[in-house]
Amino acid sequence: MLPTTTIYLALLTLLFLWLSVNVILTRRSARVNLGTGGNTLLERRIRAHGNCAEYLPTGILILAVVEGLQAPTLVVHVLGGMLLAGRMLHAAALTRIKPQPAMRVVGMVLTLASLGSGALLALWSVIAFG
Repeated sequence: MLPTTTIYLALLTLLFLWLSVNVILTRRSARVNLGTGGNTLLERRIRAHGNCAEYLPTGILILAVVEGLQAPTLVVHVLGGMLLAGRMLHAAALTRIKPQPAMRVVGMVLTLASLGSGALLALWSVIAFG
């Protein structure tokens, strides 16, 4: 069992579900069945959802690997917290009526820092400790 990873998996899944519902509701209000229909807000919300879908599998996997390698729980929480905060900021920046570019950048920096740090920690763990 990977209890710390499970916490972030659950929270990130809830974020993903919120983004899914957000796209559905925007589609309904814009009366667009497929694609974006030229609706900029719908396009941004679709991309926020898609971007989340693109980064979550690797993010959750690296958390599971780091926890499975028995990294301190605090380290897993820091990586998971960075991933969660990064995905939330990125999603919030894109899904608003008026986009927030600075928030989007901070969200991506946190996401990439979490993934990169987790990957380096996993590699170091295997190289240093076999």
